[in-house]
Amino acid sequence: MYGQDQAAFILHSRPYRENQHLVELLTQQNGKVSALAYVSHTTKSSKKSLLQPFLPVNVVLSGNSSLQKLVRVEALGKSYSLEKERLYSAFYLNELLVRLLPEDQECPLLFSLYQESLIALIKEEPVELILRAFEVQLLEELGQGVDFSMLEAMSAEHIYYVPDSGFQLENETNKHMPKYAWLDMHAIACGQLSSITVRQSYKKLMRQIINHLLGGKPLNSRKLFS
Repeated sequence: MYGQDQAAFILHSRPYRENQHLVELLTQQNGKVSALAYVSHTTKSSKKSLLQPFLPVNVVLSGNSSLQKLVRVEALGKSYSLEKERLYSAFYLNELLVRLLPEDQECPLLFSLYQESLIALIKEEPVELILRAFEVQLLEELGQGVDFSMLEAMSAEHIYYVPDSGFQLENETNKHMPKYAWLDMHAIACGQLSSITVRQSYKKLMRQIINHLLGGKPLNSRKLFS
């Protein structure tokens, strides 16, 4: 919906050319969008202060190329105030979107979940569960959702997950990959996430899939946690 007002969040912004910033946005109607923003150096200019993460904004974009022009940006509310692990978690969500989400792919559910995730981080809900829920929805948007239904046909203490193929019993091609307890995967499929062991397995599974999609290239935001 270019040329019209829409809600958005700034995922990343950096200086580009004189008086310009290159901005990555998550928008309500157009998904992830790259845009150029003109930023005046005068003290009266407030646009630069709006080009920050975790601030709900209203934007107008225009252009016919893959690189849009940020015509207008206005705050829709206060910035979500996050600290320490919760701030790092929010940066992690931003980096996942910047690195993995294709341009101009409508994803209204993901946009809503992103905002809900920021609110949940402020409310001090369990970080792990917030991140797992967002990762799952992102994988669905990318056509990489995990099919847990095949677990019922398997009978083994441990199983393996092969990206682009799914869960498998041990064989010559997957035995060097991470293995998972069948009971842990079944618990995840049933939404039973109270066990620390199950949560650890869930994190390992999501990390394996996301690392595959990233081609093994590291996420800078993960370094913040250490």
